[in-house]
Amino acid sequence: MACARVPLDEQQVTEPGPLGKEHTLPALHPTRKEDRCFVPYKSLPEDGSAAEVEEFMEHAKFITEDLEWLLTLPHDKFWCQVVFDDSLQRCLDSYLHQAPRGLDLASLPSSPAVADMQRSVHRAVFLTFLRMATHKESKENFLTPAVFGEIIYENFLFDIPKILDLCVLFGKGNSQLLHKMLENIFTQQPSYYSDLDETVPTVLQVFDTILDKCGLHCEGATAMEPMKLRTLLYCVFSLLSQDLVDLILYLCDSTTTIHAFLDIFPAACSSFHSHGFLSRLTSFYEAAVPDLEKAVRKRNFDDKGLQQDLWKRLSHSCRKIVEMAHLLLHHTCLQPILEGGENMQTFAEELLQHFTAFLPEKRFLSDYDEQFPIADDISLLQQALPVIDETRTSYLLQGVESAWDCVGRRRPHSQTPYQGAAGALTVLSVCYQGAVCPVSEGELESLLSCIRDLLPDLGEGFLLACLREYDYNSELVINNILEDRLAPNLDKLDRAMPRPVKEVLPDVLDVRSNVFDDDEFDIFRRDQVDMSRIWKGRSAREMLNDKKHVAEQRSRYQAYETVVDEVVIEPGESAEAYDYDDEYDDTYDMGQVGANDLDGDSLLNRRPFTIPQILRKGNKPELEEEGEDEEEEETLQVITSFKNSRSNITEKNSLTHFKQRPNNVVGQAKGRGQTQETLVDRRKEANKGRGANHNRRNMADRKRNKGMIPS
Repeated sequence: MACARVPLDEQQVTEPGPLGKEHTLPALHPTRKEDRCFVPYKSLPEDGSAAEVEEFMEHAKFITEDLEWLLTLPHDKFWCQVVFDDSLQRCLDSYLHQAPRGLDLASLPSSPAVADMQRSVHRAVFLTFLRMATHKESKENFLTPAVFGEIIYENFLFDIPKILDLCVLFGKGNSQLLHKMLENIFTQQPSYYSDLDETVPTVLQVFDTILDKCGLHCEGATAMEPMKLRTLLYCVFSLLSQDLVDLILYLCDSTTTIHAFLDIFPAACSSFHSHGFLSRLTSFYEAAVPDLEKAVRKRNFDDKGLQQDLWKRLSHSCRKIVEMAHLLLHHTCLQPILEGGENMQTFAEELLQHFTAFLPEKRFLSDYDEQFPIADDISLLQQALPVIDETRTSYLLQGVESAWDCVGRRRPHSQTPYQGAAGALTVLSVCYQGAVCPVSEGELESLLSCIRDLLPDLGEGFLLACLREYDYNSELVINNILEDRLAPNLDKLDRAMPRPVKEVLPDVLDVRSNVFDDDEFDIFRRDQVDMSRIWKGRSAREMLNDKKHVAEQRSRYQAYETVVDEVVIEPGESAEAYDYDDEYDDTYDMGQVGANDLDGDSLLNRRPFTIPQILRKGNKPELEEEGEDEEEEETLQVITSFKNSRSNITEKNSLTHFKQRPNNVVGQAKGRGQTQETLVDRRKEANKGRGANHNRRNMADRKRNKGMIPS
């Protein structure tokens, strides 16, 4: 057997020969391959019969068993079978070619047993490719990286078409494993990068082929220049129904595959970007997508389900194209800027140039901005590089707004606050009455007609609710209905709901308001009116001559005419009844009012009045004066003693401070040495006559002679 810790490509094994004699062989040798025939994969046809289902189940069971047997082989046996068994490669290739993709109708199994068998085959194929892409399984079982790269490349175990199919088939749910798998393949064999560079022009040829089929031609296709529209050769509307179906299926499969590859393996974005893939992609989108949408919408298909499926695939293709453009911009321009590497200014300039190139492509620009707002990317760019020209960014944002206006669409806003079926009915009534509907009645009818041409089974009431929910964007409504991605409040509605009846506006006379409403002469609310209360008006002279109101007021004013100055007293009457009684005014005339009144309840009877001391005049009592004198004498004694003690302390301090050390200029006898103090004193005595106050007279005479001091 193989030796431990030795690569498989260097191992030697000893096996018995045909005659029973042992001989040594390399571990990777064709004779070590097991004789086993792998059955190719066949997809289940749509609406297959019972016999076809049985045949599919039998083939799928054989494939699953064979691949599970292959996965259980040891490391050396597995690689011998993979490298030298052609039937295995045909089986794996057949599955990559014919396996149903995500949007295929055949991908929906007809029974649970078929679905389980399809999942088993799918899992076994993926595990086989995953083991084929692994050069080191353990410390004992591994291949030399260079030899591994040569084996998979020279034996065509992997190539660019296979890698693309692997991404589109197994990318959903296995993106991380696929990323590691492709990263190992491209790392161990860099020749795949060269193959990828040669594959990109072929991918671009896909879009040129679709343009040719649609009657559009790209003059600069071979020169890798942006596409230009030439004379319309033949219109897409003249295509046969089957040709249109094949064209859309071809576009959907191509865009889905390329997007899956770029999403799983971002390192490939640089290869696509170097071939001008982004500019070609945007030009293709602007030229082909509007015509294809019109062709699908206006074509009268016998099978409405087919028309819905085509529209669904076309919408899916448009979304994948926009996402591909975003992936290329993100990984080639935005990512280096966000990572803060070198040449950030160069990447920022390249990103702005791409956005500027998008401005003529109005339809693509509006769809791109709907999924990935350009304003957000520019905001990130300004945060990373504050030196970005604001005039240029403002121009780009204005161009985006202009693109939305040119395509006749509105930016998506926040969802409406209505919830549930009742809320949707409220939306219908409000929209239909025109209270908040942003489109005119003619435009609304056009949108409804456009949707009903494609989806005739849906009621107008349901379509009105969908239009209101998605801001009157008919394309978005159709796309969400076909992909079954409606908002929760719309799912609760009946899809056959009719259009609500338009309310008749009331007459102006019925809703007018007046101060005379409901009075006895309101003929709009009363059927009978008292005609006796109605007469023709009189003339002005008759009204002025009518003095009835004067007679009515005369009796009222006669009461004020009589003024009595004297009252005649009849005999027997008393005059006191007419006299004025002023006793009330003399009530307080008898009592003393003031501080000296002698009322019985006065406070003065209980306590005499006393003048406050502060208001008294004269000196204070003698007792108080004597007490104050004694206190003043004591205070003076304390102050005097304090002053004496303070003066004594000050005198002592001054004596201590100014105590002079006696001069000793004589010192000791000669020859015995002198102290330091004696030497200092002698030096002072020697210099006294030279400075200080000893020459003041000389200096004064000198100043006087010069006239500085008056005599």
